Amino acid sequence: MELDQMDVNEWKYHGEGNKSLVVSHLQRSQVFRFLKYPASDTENLCKTARNAFIHVQKIVDFSKNVMKPLLGENYVHHGVVVQLPLEFVQSVCLKVQQERPESRCDKMMDTFSGYALCLPNLTKLPAFHFSEKQSSLCIEIKPKCGFLPFSRHVSRETKYRVCRFCMHQHLKLANGKWHRMSRYCPLDLFSGSKQRMSFALKNLLQEPQNNLKIFKNGTLIYGCKDEKDSLQDLNTLIHHLKPYFYPANGLISGSHGTRTVLNELIHVITVALLNATDSRRKYIPEGRTYCEASTLHREILRKGISGLPKDCVLSKILQAQTLDNLDIEGLYPLYRRVQQHLEEFPEERTRLQIDGPYDKSFLEKLENVQPEDDGTVEYAVQKVHQYRVAMTAKDCSIMIAFSPCAEDELPDSHLVIPSSKSRFTYSVSILDLDPKPYENIPHQYKLDGKIVNYFLKKTLGKQEHEDCTLVLHSV
Repeated sequence: MELDQMDVNEWKYHGEGNKSLVVSHLQRSQVFRFLKYPASDTENLCKTARNAFIHVQKIVDFSKNVMKPLLGENYVHHGVVVQLPLEFVQSVCLKVQQERPESRCDKMMDTFSGYALCLPNLTKLPAFHFSEKQSSLCIEIKPKCGFLPFSRHVSRETKYRVCRFCMHQHLKLANGKWHRMSRYCPLDLFSGSKQRMSFALKNLLQEPQNNLKIFKNGTLIYGCKDEKDSLQDLNTLIHHLKPYFYPANGLISGSHGTRTVLNELIHVITVALLNATDSRRKYIPEGRTYCEASTLHREILRKGISGLPKDCVLSKILQAQTLDNLDIEGLYPLYRRVQQHLEEFPEERTRLQIDGPYDKSFLEKLENVQPEDDGTVEYAVQKVHQYRVAMTAKDCSIMIAFSPCAEDELPDSHLVIPSSKSRFTYSVSILDLDPKPYENIPHQYKLDGKIVNYFLKKTLGKQEHEDCTLVLHSV
């Protein structure tokens, strides 16, 4: 790729989140990810330009040196920082502006530094898996937190029984973020039980919110672009999926056909999520393994514990998530200890690696935390770092790209999934692995209280604590 000969016509709008905007190449399996800043923050653009490289490089370092060793070499693509011609970047900004969701336009793309993160386009299957002419599908799942708290610091019994995602649904519905309640429960997906996983995936397909997207040849065909802009017509989705699972068109039709195609899709996703080199070794987190808010039949939820193959993608994510073994209620006092130390000794921020560098020493400190609190700031900051890594794992996305594979094509056998009428070669990746800001911990503490308080008010009509003022005021 010649960075000094970039053609804006070869790039298109791909998507965006709260902090970045992504464009993809029309031919090559490649994307650029640009930072975003509040449109009102123009007075700090010079500062932004100077800090952009540092910001993007920290994202790369955190993915490469922290998340990749924790989640697995095969799953994480950390990318590289590139500096693009400013004229090209500004042209890209103008081109994609009309395609951006209105709710995202309160922030502007960084057009002043030229720095971007270059990554493979994970909505497409890598070329070595199949012929480039072959059509591919990609399922993006944001699974969220897959375990219930097991910390003794939890003050509300409800948190031991109902997962954060299911409780948060009530508050999001009340705030107007979503118009319908999702019946998806992360604990079903992370259970390792194919029956529970199938139930979770069906609920994601029925109400994807921002937890499920489906791409065809790199283009979004199902899921939400944002809260107000969505593609959720199941009939249209079936029309796209049918040729993949039933190449002889017209063999199935009607509601039975719809269920059959969706079941085939769910089968492929489940196999990809559970694939492991040694399926006999299981990982089961501490605490209760089912959520009382799940609408699956209680007997099925309680009947045995399946567990996840220890090196499958879900298991890797869950193990990283459970680095949060204190819960935010146990972590917050340690954050306050660190914060008070920094207020007294601000120069210690560098030694304690609050803002990085995210190198091997950061990971070593993360993995070698002593079991008991000795009252030191060193212990407190290590637990804070563990929590931040866990929060990244709770907010990551899984990308499952797959394409039909002919009988005479022989990719690695562990990368092939048979279905009723087809077979597929596939890849699994993990995306959205940015470090979570240290400064965000007070917000998480207050939000946790607000979520639990509203859930209890909505479902039980009572409070579990005497005064909710502290957890209800804005950050």
